[in-house]
Amino acid sequence: MNIRNAGLAGIRGLALAVLGLIESIVLFVFAVVSISFISIGIGIFTTPWMIARVRDRADHRRELALRWSGVEIARPYRPAPKFRPGIAGSWRRVEWVLTDPATWRDLQWLLVDMTAGAILAYITAGLFLEGAFGWVLAAGVWRPIVSAGGTYWFAFIPVSSQTTAFLAALLGTVWILLGLRFSPTLLHRHALLTRAFLAPTPAAQEAALKRRVARLAETRSDAVDSSAAELRRIERDLHDGAQARLVAMGMNLGIVEHLLEQNPEKARKILSEARQSSADALTELRDLVRGIHPPVLAERGLGDAVRALALRGPIPTDVNVDLAGRFEAPVESAAYFTVSELLTNAAKHSGAERIWIDLRHEDGMLRVSVTDDGSGGADVSRGTGLQGIERRLGAFDGVLAVNSPVGGPTMVTMELPCAPAAPAANQVR
Repeated sequence: MNIRNAGLAGIRGLALAVLGLIESIVLFVFAVVSISFISIGIGIFTTPWMIARVRDRADHRRELALRWSGVEIARPYRPAPKFRPGIAGSWRRVEWVLTDPATWRDLQWLLVDMTAGAILAYITAGLFLEGAFGWVLAAGVWRPIVSAGGTYWFAFIPVSSQTTAFLAALLGTVWILLGLRFSPTLLHRHALLTRAFLAPTPAAQEAALKRRVARLAETRSDAVDSSAAELRRIERDLHDGAQARLVAMGMNLGIVEHLLEQNPEKARKILSEARQSSADALTELRDLVRGIHPPVLAERGLGDAVRALALRGPIPTDVNVDLAGRFEAPVESAAYFTVSELLTNAAKHSGAERIWIDLRHEDGMLRVSVTDDGSGGADVSRGTGLQGIERRLGAFDGVLAVNSPVGGPTMVTMELPCAPAAPAANQVR
């Protein structure tokens, strides 16, 4: 018997009972009233906001169930589409909220939480409270209570004298012992009751699985297309760059063979041009290799590779890195080239005078944000570059968020789910 855990369960049960009687009642009433006001137009604007508050509270309960009872409850909500501004967008938002089955299950949960849930939570704490009150009666408090209203019933014991007050204390001890034994179990049952209403239904899980499969099929197709495009770029760069220079150099060396005896001066000049062509071809090959996988990324990791990018860029860039180690090579490569393309876009289109890059790993996510003080106006739906970045990240289940009001500033944030593959002290600055 763990007294500390039992005591914590009692305190937490009391907190859940208060939340059920106050928070759940208020949210349920306001949500129902807001939905009923849709018919007169007001609810069009208030209902999405009110349902969002309900979902926030439901998420909070999911967190408490996991932290206090070890019961994990998945979120069943459908992903939110993009809504247009204006009345049409507001109607679409209301329709999306009300057609999501999880919305109605949340409202059912509020009803259960304010009734059965509150009772179960109170019992978790009430065993201790009633037990303590039995001892309070035995301490002499029974006298003013009895003198004011006659016999006081403590459970099934009529308290009217010190003897019966001691019997109440004895029963209170039994309540406390029961609380020590069963309070953690009752708190766990409360979490299971919450999960019964807030977890996805089998139909919702099946729908989520279908969306996941569709998403994987889409990202796989994008990854294949991106790989094919990258191969075509490498072939084009080799054909138009290094290969052409090497062919020209071979032709020049053939000319030199015929001119060595007849015109040595001209032969030396052609040899100088061939040497320069070989140097240019070597530079182009190095650039091509750097474009496939930069050596600094392979040797030093993502943090130092991004710092190198910042130093080469035309706009002054501040880089903040808080990474606990190295990541899988494909993840680092995706993050690196995303940052590279964002810096290129900022230099070409934003008119920015300064850029800030922040890299950190927390909660199982590699988070990278690139902010500039430029003119803003970036939009994923209108820019093929940002769409390409989104497709690149989609292959890793990553997401891209763009906040770029007209007039600036622009903040582009990406998240990639990953875990450090190896420690690297030089990644933290």
